[in-house]
Amino acid sequence: MPPDDDHRIQVNLGRLLAERNMTLAELARRIDVTVVNLSVLKNGRAKAIRFSTLTAICDALGCQPGDLLEVTR
Repeated sequence: MPPDDDHRIQVNLGRLLAERNMTLAELARRIDVTVVNLSVLKNGRAKAIRFSTLTAICDALGCQPGDLLEVTR
């Protein structure tokens, strides 16, 4: 099945991690989510995100959902 590229949501997880000098592995440990699942999100291949995961990421990174996700043109 070909990838679904119809959405315009950009995930800024890589930028937020870099700004905080945090690795994906460290974030995964802090929020108890696998590195693989976070990598899928970071690389823009995720089709969905649970609100509990979004909340945990925002808590760990000290950010708001709008810092993590944005709509592109």
